[in-house]
Amino acid sequence: MRLLIIEDETAAAKNLCSILQSVTPDAQILDTIDTVVDSVEWFKSNPAPDLVFMDIHLSDGESFKIFEKVAITSPVIFTTAYDQYALKAFQTNGIDYLLKPIQEAEVRRAVEKWRLLTGADRSNYKQKVDNMVAEQHDERQSFLVRFRDKLIPVAQSDIAYCYTCEERVYAYGYNGERYPMEYTLEALQGMLSPRKFYRANRQFIISRDAVVDVSVWFGSRLSVNLSVDIPEKIIVPKARVPEFKQWLKIGQE
Repeated sequence: MRLLIIEDETAAAKNLCSILQSVTPDAQILDTIDTVVDSVEWFKSNPAPDLVFMDIHLSDGESFKIFEKVAITSPVIFTTAYDQYALKAFQTNGIDYLLKPIQEAEVRRAVEKWRLLTGADRSNYKQKVDNMVAEQHDERQSFLVRFRDKLIPVAQSDIAYCYTCEERVYAYGYNGERYPMEYTLEALQGMLSPRKFYRANRQFIISRDAVVDVSVWFGSRLSVNLSVDIPEKIIVPKARVPEFKQWLKIGQE
């Protein structure tokens, strides 16, 4: 079995490699890749692997973008830090998913499930990916949040940015209010409009309407200034700069 791992967290990649060596000693791990860009180049330059383990959120964007740029004929088992929406469908279909932190029993189950798939099942997986992409971007117009002693609806258009700190996530409004959210930042990323909101880094999702300007920062990174107060400087990593610029450009069209 020839395997490819696409994962941007070094510890997670090492853990998966170790588990795979235990579960499938005969498996050959062809490569470990950590970005969308490098993944696209790899698929363009190499024969298709038998199976791909793919993290959903990479350092330069969602791994779904790989499918938009290159044809992938290999079955894919997705890995993710959260359990939301379309992911549930993969429990009974040809493509599976593993919830982080990844456990050996889950990897064993997923690999055995792959071994039992027929050729037709494996060749038909692209439609399942397309369905997952559509579900992953299911957008909510508003969120019901606990505010003081009440539950109130907060519209997407009222959110300037979302921020996570010490495992707590908050949405900050243009009105200066802070709303506690019951979702991880990764889950919110799938619920918010990708045209209006951008995952700037591991701490922030920002609204385009809140962006005042952008400054060049050290190491070819960018510093984003918003029209509202922020708890810390918003720095876009170098790997995400091209994608971030494209996101801003789309908003001006």
